[in-house]
Amino acid sequence: MTKVVNYISEAFEELKSNVTWPAWSEVQRLTIVVAVFSIVFALATWGVDEMCAKAIEGIFNLIKS
Repeated sequence: MTKVVNYISEAFEELKSNVTWPAWSEVQRLTIVVAVFSIVFALATWGVDEMCAKAIEGIFNLIKS
C-alpha cells in the first residue's frame, strides 16, 4: 500500500513541477476546436451510415423483386 501512495504522490509532484500547462485561453480555443471536429466527424459518420443503409435497402429490394 505504501508503494501505491508513494507512486501517486510522486505523480502529483511531477505534474506540478515538470509539466508545462497551456494558458487558459489556449485551453478554451482547443476545446472549441475539438468540439467542432467531433460534431463534424459525427455528422460525417451519420452520413456514411445513411448511405450504406440506403445501398443495402436497395440491394434487398432488387433481390426481393
